[in-house]
Amino acid sequence: MQRFDLFTDGACSGNPGPGGWGFILREIGGSGELLHSGAEHGTTNNRMELTAVIRGFDSISTPSQVRVISDSEYVVKGLKEWLSAWKIRGWKTAAKKPVKNIDLWQQLDQIRSIHTVTPVWIRGHAEHPENTKCDEMAVAAIVTLRNR
Repeated sequence: MQRFDLFTDGACSGNPGPGGWGFILREIGGSGELLHSGAEHGTTNNRMELTAVIRGFDSISTPSQVRVISDSEYVVKGLKEWLSAWKIRGWKTAAKKPVKNIDLWQQLDQIRSIHTVTPVWIRGHAEHPENTKCDEMAVAAIVTLRNR
């Protein structure tokens, strides 16, 4: 089974507003990495964080072990703690409210049924060059979107 590190970040200019995402996918023991980014109008920071993770997994063609390395507590806690509980409660929070960004969380739930996912939280922009690069790509994607 292949093993990957997936570094991700999302950004938003206004919340909601134009947003961007970026990821770096690196095969452990491999020789290269894939960098990709994109942007959307009228979105939120959390949606961009989740989109970065989903787009990274879209680049993996076979079931794999993947460490998702993110500075987003929303992503990491969602994958580690909340997602399973939301499913049990019929996609409701502990407060019995609908889960926000359910469309993206359901995609991540499907991803977890294919891959072994280990979420890892890192402090944002604190000597993590991959996180810094993902942030730069997300911000650049917003600029590109605005200039279209």
